[in-house]
Amino acid sequence: MNYSDHAAESGMEVPREPILFNKASRTYCGPNDPLLYSKEMSKLDWEVELGVVIGRTTLNVSRDRALDHVLGYCVVNDVSERAWQAERGGQWVKGKSFPNFCPTGPVLVTGDELGDPGKLSLWTEINGERLQDGSTEKMIFNVATIISYMSEFIQLEPGDLICTGTPPGVGMGLKPQRYLSPGDRVRLGVQGLGEQEQVVEHLPAR
Repeated sequence: MNYSDHAAESGMEVPREPILFNKASRTYCGPNDPLLYSKEMSKLDWEVELGVVIGRTTLNVSRDRALDHVLGYCVVNDVSERAWQAERGGQWVKGKSFPNFCPTGPVLVTGDELGDPGKLSLWTEINGERLQDGSTEKMIFNVATIISYMSEFIQLEPGDLICTGTPPGVGMGLKPQRYLSPGDRVRLGVQGLGEQEQVVEHLPAR
C-alpha cells in the first residue's frame, strides 16, 4: 500500500508508516516463467512494482545515505492470491509466497544509469488490455525512505530484493473485481528496466 492512488482504489487509508511483509525465497523466478495456478486459488492477482536490490550490508542507515546502499533496480511482479492474503487470517505472507509469485528482471540497472527512481512510469496488460498505468511519482514513501525505515528493524544484506508497492489497476481494485485464470497472459514493465511476460498455467500434477 505505497501508492496514494492504489490506496484510494482499495478504499484504504494512506498508511503513516510503510507496510512490511515477507515473500518466501521460492517465489523468485525468471521474468517470463509461468505463473502457477493451484486448484486452491480463486483470486490470483497481478502487481507491477519497482524492485530495489541491496548492494551492501545496511542497518540504521539515514535517508540521505540510503541510495548509496542500492546495487540496482529491476521489474517485479508481486503476484498475490487475494483470498489467501485477506480472507484466511494471520499475516499477508500466505497470499504472497507461492512458487513463482515474484517474477524478477529481465535486467538489473544501476542508479547512475536509471536516474531518479521516483519518476518512472510502470504498467501492466492482461491479455492485451492495459489495466495498470502509473508512475513512481505517486509513491507515498520513496525508495530512500523505505530502505531507511526497513533498516531500523532489519539488517539488509547484499542481494536482498525490496518490492516497493504497486499503482492502481490490480484485479482486486477493479469494479467488478477481476482475477487471473489459466491461459491468461500478463505483460508488465517499468520505464528503463524492460518488460516481463507470463502465462498462467495449472500447477503440474505430482
